[in-house]
Amino acid sequence: MAIVVNKPLPEFEANATGGVRVTNSSHSGQTLVLFFYPKDNTPGCTTEAMQFRDHYQDFVEAGAHVFGVSRDNMKSHDEFKTKLELPFELIADTEEKMCHMFGVVKNKIMYGKKVKGIERSTFLIGADGLVKEEWRGLKVPGHVEEVLNAVRALSETA
Repeated sequence: MAIVVNKPLPEFEANATGGVRVTNSSHSGQTLVLFFYPKDNTPGCTTEAMQFRDHYQDFVEAGAHVFGVSRDNMKSHDEFKTKLELPFELIADTEEKMCHMFGVVKNKIMYGKKVKGIERSTFLIGADGLVKEEWRGLKVPGHVEEVLNAVRALSETA
């Protein structure tokens, strides 16, 4: 089932750092921000993760839980999380189940070759389990603030 705004989040299960298990219902009644990024320890992904880190307390105060998602394994995620002192958990989607479910796997051209990659995307899921907003194919500058504003707006209407 594809992700559609104003529709319920489809069923899924995933493992995150810190021994956290995330499912479509594990955070029921809570606002979730899921940001998908291509790879740990790459320049754009590092910048994006640091911006979510730097605004993390603002997300918490607005009532949201933040999770980063990539195809990297748990060891890579643990090292990335420690290195950047990330206060949120990272989901290891090594089998690309969530990436395909959210439709973020795209064909890209890298060094003249066609490769399968992750399109930087963020999804906002409301406390009611409905997908409230999506940002796809985004650029890092200003994005985290835009998501935070959407979370704040959502909490004001709740």
